[in-house]
Amino acid sequence: MYKVGFDNDKYLAMQSEHIQERIEQFGGKLYLEFGGKLFDDYHASRVLPGFKPDSKLQLLLKMKDQAEIVIVINAESIAQGKVREDLGITYNQDVLRLIDAFRDAGLFVGSVVLTRFANQKAAKQFERYLNKQGIKTYHHFTIPNYPFAVDAICSPEGLGANDYIETTRPLVVITAPGPGAGKMATCISQLYQDNTRGIKSGYAKFETFPIWNLPLKHPVNLAYEAATADLADVNMIDPYHLAAYGIQTVNYNRDIENFPVLTHLFTKIFGASPYKSPTDMGVNMAGNCISNDEACQEASRQEIIRRYLKALVDLQKGKADESVVAKIDSIMKEANIKVEERKVVVACKEKAAKTGVICCALELTDGRIFTGKTSPLLGAAGAMLLNTLKTLAGIADNVTILPAAILEPVCNLKTGALKGHNPRLHISELLVTLSISATQNPLAALVMEQLPALQGAQVHSSVILSDEDQNTLKKLGIDVSSEPIHGSKKLYHAK
Repeated sequence: MYKVGFDNDKYLAMQSEHIQERIEQFGGKLYLEFGGKLFDDYHASRVLPGFKPDSKLQLLLKMKDQAEIVIVINAESIAQGKVREDLGITYNQDVLRLIDAFRDAGLFVGSVVLTRFANQKAAKQFERYLNKQGIKTYHHFTIPNYPFAVDAICSPEGLGANDYIETTRPLVVITAPGPGAGKMATCISQLYQDNTRGIKSGYAKFETFPIWNLPLKHPVNLAYEAATADLADVNMIDPYHLAAYGIQTVNYNRDIENFPVLTHLFTKIFGASPYKSPTDMGVNMAGNCISNDEACQEASRQEIIRRYLKALVDLQKGKADESVVAKIDSIMKEANIKVEERKVVVACKEKAAKTGVICCALELTDGRIFTGKTSPLLGAAGAMLLNTLKTLAGIADNVTILPAAILEPVCNLKTGALKGHNPRLHISELLVTLSISATQNPLAALVMEQLPALQGAQVHSSVILSDEDQNTLKKLGIDVSSEPIHGSKKLYHAK
């Protein structure tokens, strides 16, 4: 049962207010490193029910006249053709996607920085394309022994050798298509070069997780550990904040480990560090905007279960190693979380045990659960979806919406002219068939009208869903999990 646990409007107001305070603190210029996803932050919306996936974007829109965006990409990632697993596109393609998205929202994208630039052929080709589109580009280079050789780094031959990024607005948001791009290094480079030019500027970090003013073992913070298990991130009490203020706050290992080096860099540039702890560097009001802690704890427990099930599937697919599964399993044991707390898992397994075939289960936000099983014409996910939509439309179970005379030609097309192996309709194919039928069949039209009610639903499958079905369910706003079992003995499972 879905319960709101987060005040999104309060969050936007508090977060923008604190960013404005940081701009003024540093004399009118702030480089704000954005961690995590700037938009489509579905992890945050799952563990903080009420948090809008585009909250960060909306926050920037409140400050759009003050803000410009600089996108950072590692030139080595371009050369290696590095791919974002969640989107299936390369990092350089994602830079283009981000630019389009920011511009469509009305935000100003000032430039793109190619870090670790060494005249890589693919990086230069990408740069030429950006320049032809009127997008400014800059080069930052690898500095030996960064970030430890402070004197060499803070010199004309170190940071001074980087291109200086020309910016025109007080708030410069530094973002990237993924980790390892060099966002913080880009900020530090700008601080150094601003200082040599007599320009006052400062640095802060926009992070949502871990939430510094929640307990270390709060489920929201544990869910962050589960989400980043592949990065080996660990939440920790910030020892620098505790020593400076006598207050326990939560941060994560990488920021805590890097803080002494950052302090030395800040001191070298400014003469003194503006921060006493990693927590000080962050701008994060999320913990102050939780309106129902119980709802957030329950939502986070569910997220940890989903992350565990996903890790098992990724292990089966060869996309993750056993250490990721072990890490999340340890988190579950520590928080006394059982997979069976995810109700659709239990419903799906019961249906599969009863029928002996592949099954799926769906739970709506009001708590109602629906199931479906595989058949000669429909996959289990499609059958589950159709059963759900029919019930929502008030149509009796024995009423046929799509007769075999409509479904069979589509199935024959898949295995005939299109030379596919699976005749059953995927969810996307089912929805297209329903939408066409809706022009002549009022019941089909009524079923299609129920699609918005699926937003926020939960689904579990007794086998690993095809990429196509998973992507369609995600587009419908549904959170998906599955058993780590392939539905067939084939080696290629995408379709």
